[in-house]
Amino acid sequence: MMDRRGFLAATLAGAATLIARRASAAVPLHSHVARPPVTVYKDASCGCCKKWVEYMQGSGFTVTAHDSADMDALKDHYGVPSGVRSCHTALVGSYVIEGHVPATDVDRLLKEQPKVAGLAVPGMVMGSPGMDGPTSKPYSVLAFQKTGATTTFASHT
Repeated sequence: MMDRRGFLAATLAGAATLIARRASAAVPLHSHVARPPVTVYKDASCGCCKKWVEYMQGSGFTVTAHDSADMDALKDHYGVPSGVRSCHTALVGSYVIEGHVPATDVDRLLKEQPKVAGLAVPGMVMGSPGMDGPTSKPYSVLAFQKTGATTTFASHT
């Protein structure tokens, strides 16, 4: 038979185990760092822009979309060089995201924090996020400066 001291020790040990199990169950194994929200400016009639917004939301970003009648003025305001422009412009953190940039590249940009103005997929490349279709083409994601200088940030096939 167990004495009072043994009983209390066993009870406390059991309670400690139960508390530890419940605490570990409440904490996800792979917690993600909160991403900054994404603000997208697009033409109201552009369907692929809407698809990119949906893609980014499906990738876990919180996205707010605004229709703009004068996208060129907006791109000028945010310093998007003419050589990298696409159909929509997004802001995330301190960066500009131009066109159909994959969420994985936006995550990498936010993690690495390079000294660039933003990322762009110039034009409207089939196979890039939001540009679904029967064919896909390889494309590059460019890191750009407001001066117009670019470097390849990522390549996708």
